[in-house]
Amino acid sequence: MTTQEIVKTAVKIMEDKKGSEIKVIDISKVSVIADYFILVSGSNRNQTQAIADEIEMQLGREGIEAKQKEGYSSGTWILLDYRDVVIHIFNSEDRRFYNLERIWTDGTIVDGPERL
Repeated sequence: MTTQEIVKTAVKIMEDKKGSEIKVIDISKVSVIADYFILVSGSNRNQTQAIADEIEMQLGREGIEAKQKEGYSSGTWILLDYRDVVIHIFNSEDRRFYNLERIWTDGTIVDGPERL
C-alpha cells in the first residue's frame, strides 16, 4: 500500500464514521516528520476511538501497523503514527485549542483524495 493509498483509506474511514472537519496537509516539503498529516474531529470519545479502531483494523489487514499510538484512553487527541502519514483524531475542543492547521501553514492543504 502506497502512502497515498494509506491517506485515501484513512479519509474514507473518517467519512464513513462521520468524522468532521477532515483535513489532509502535505508537509513533505517542510518537514522530515512525515509526508502527510490527516486531521479529523469527533464529537465524543466513543467516536474518536471508533475512528482510530477502524483505521487500525483496516490498515492492519493490509499489514500496515502504526509505529506509535498515543492518547487512545482519553480519546481527546488520538495520534496514530504510520511513519509517512500521521493521523490526528481530536475532539472538537482540543482541535480548536491545539489548532495544528495554524501551526502547519507552510504545508499544503490537499483539497480531496483525488489530488494526492
